[in-house]
Amino acid sequence: MKILLCNESYPKAVEQLNQALPEHTCVSCAVTDVAQNLDGVDVIVPSIAKITAEIIQQGNFGLIQQLGIGLDTVDIPAATERGVWVARVPGAGSGNAESVAELAVLFILASARRFDEARRNVAEGVFFKPIGRSLLGKTVCIVGLGDIGVALAERLQPFGVKLKGVRKRPEIGAPEQLRFLGVYGMEDLASAFADSDFVVMAIPETDETRNFINQKSIALMKKGCFLVNVGRGGLVDHDALLEGLRAGQIAGAGLDVFKDEPANPDDPLFKENVLATPHIGGNTDASVAGIIRVIAENVRLFAAGQTPQHVVNAPVNLRRHGSVVVN
Repeated sequence: MKILLCNESYPKAVEQLNQALPEHTCVSCAVTDVAQNLDGVDVIVPSIAKITAEIIQQGNFGLIQQLGIGLDTVDIPAATERGVWVARVPGAGSGNAESVAELAVLFILASARRFDEARRNVAEGVFFKPIGRSLLGKTVCIVGLGDIGVALAERLQPFGVKLKGVRKRPEIGAPEQLRFLGVYGMEDLASAFADSDFVVMAIPETDETRNFINQKSIALMKKGCFLVNVGRGGLVDHDALLEGLRAGQIAGAGLDVFKDEPANPDDPLFKENVLATPHIGGNTDASVAGIIRVIAENVRLFAAGQTPQHVVNAPVNLRRHGSVVVN
C-alpha cells in the first residue's frame, strides 16, 4: 500500500513510517500539492492539508489517517459518502495531548514571569527585574476538557492554581481527581472568564467554535489576563485579539497555532506582548513515537480489511484500492 503524508516538513515521520511498515511505502508531498500526488495512494495523512470533496472524489484512497487529533481540514461527510474511513490519533496515551499540555504550561509560565523581558535584561545588564507573577493562587480557565485540557489541568494543579473549565456539556464536569472551582457551558463565559488570570484554548475548531475568542468574549475577560491558544488558529479572531492587546484588556498571548500557517512574520500581533511558536505543540519525541505507532497499526488494520481504530465516521460502502466493496 502507498501512504501519502501531505506535508514535507516531517521527513523523519516518513522515515519512521517506512521503518514501522516495511511492507508498505510512505511518501510525502507539499501541503498544496495533494491533488497532483494521488496516483496509487491508498492512505492519506493530511497534516494541515485540506482534504476536500474534490480530492476525495479524485483519489482512490480508502483511509484518511490524521497525524494527530484535528480533522478540521477534512471533509468528513464527503469521505463517508465515498466510503472512506477517517481516523485520528487519540490525544491521551499517545504523547500528543501530554506534549501540547506541556507547551501550554510553558506559555503560562513564560507569560507570568515576563520571560522575554527578563532575557533582554540579562543582555542589557539589568538585574533583579522584572517582577513577575507567581502561579500560586491564580485562576486558570481551560476552554475544552478533552484529552489536552485534562492533561493541562493535571500539570497545573501542583502549582497551586485555581482551575475553571468551559465545555460544551458542562454537566459532565471535570475528572474527580482534579479540583475545579466550576465547569461552565459555552454560553456562560461571563462566569468563567470574569476572574481568570489565564484563559487557555484547548478545543477543536468547528463552525460552532470558530472565532470563539472575539470582541465580545474578550470584553468578558478580567482586565490584564493572558490568553493561550494551543487548539487551532481559527478559534481566535485575529483583529479582536490585536485590539485587546493594544488596549491592555489582554496583557499578553501565547500562540502555537494561527488561522493562516505559516504565519506572516510581519503580522502586527508580533509587535505586541505575544509569545509564538510554529505549531509545535505535538512535535516531541514522545508524541512522534506514539503517533507513528497508532498510524502504523491503523494502516495494518486497513490493509487487512478490518476497521481502523479511532475512526470518526461509519461509511457503509467501503472504497479500497479504487474499487467498492460492501462492508
